[in-house]
Amino acid sequence: MKYIIAIDSFKGCLTSEEAAEAVYQNIVSHHPKAEITTIPVSDGGEGMLNAFCKALGATKETVSVRDAMMRRITAEYGITDNGTAIIEVAKSCGLTLIEPELRNPLIATSYGVGQLIASAIKNGCRKFIIGLGGSATSDCGIGMLKALIESFNAKGNFDDIRDIIQKCEFIIASDVTNTLCGSNGAAHVFARQKGATESMIDVLEKRAIKFAEVSAMHIGYDCSNKPGAGAAGGLGYAFMQYMNAEMKSGADLLLDLINFENIAKDADFVITGEGSSDKQTLMGKLPYVIMRRAKNIGIPTLLITGKINDKDKLINAGFKDIVCINPKGISIENAMRKDVAISNIRDFPLSI
Repeated sequence: MKYIIAIDSFKGCLTSEEAAEAVYQNIVSHHPKAEITTIPVSDGGEGMLNAFCKALGATKETVSVRDAMMRRITAEYGITDNGTAIIEVAKSCGLTLIEPELRNPLIATSYGVGQLIASAIKNGCRKFIIGLGGSATSDCGIGMLKALIESFNAKGNFDDIRDIIQKCEFIIASDVTNTLCGSNGAAHVFARQKGATESMIDVLEKRAIKFAEVSAMHIGYDCSNKPGAGAAGGLGYAFMQYMNAEMKSGADLLLDLINFENIAKDADFVITGEGSSDKQTLMGKLPYVIMRRAKNIGIPTLLITGKINDKDKLINAGFKDIVCINPKGISIENAMRKDVAISNIRDFPLSI
């Protein structure tokens, strides 16, 4: 039997690598002679840097940057042999880097993202894969643009560094399709989880509308209504509006880069997973993308998860089976403990 493990992180609990290792141990305990291949995966959010660096054989660079509260931190990005930079925005402006009591998207900045890009440009990179996800910001990428301007000693105008940016190719990886503004935009959909109050959301929305209006007048076109413009607090918009970036599904991009179909073509099962599964999983989330790609080559996919809703919809969409790793009655606090989650994944009787 041959198994492919391609599993997302269990957010706030396990990294993708930790979850995959627990699944690996589970299979080995029941099928010691099985052939098992573990694939690093990411949708562009948490774990993107490690997954893409492993897939592309990139080395990591460490640089001093500012976090979302403008505090000095060190952050990593990847560089491949052909000069492609791999940047996970959460490494500089990530929500998990900010203490809950300090989270405030009115002041949180994407400045550190611009510093990472500037460092990579100075190191010779001209192609960029940017993972959007997990940000603490809702600044429409203004902080990132400011950092780029200041890093190249411009006079305070993005036009002064346009020649540098136009020599670069930017691919932004995300599963978010929200626009920048409106009821489906960055502020209304994502700002609450970053610490925003209702009054803050109104301010953020007005800021985004004004910035998009000014940018469109200055540049001559408007990307604020493009799918993905609202990703990472509007960073998606800034990349598309000012840096001519191309938006791609993070999961599909990575699976293309590693030639997933060739790896999985003779497998008996693909095993994927995430912390919680429901009908939103079918909106382009990593497990759904993996299942769809496996199904296209006739390989069944098992989904493991910490919580299940809408099971019938998930089965009808194409998953062979869905299993909840947690026993009935377990508290959320206990289920979210890393040692408990690993044990539950490792010991659960998988239906394979």
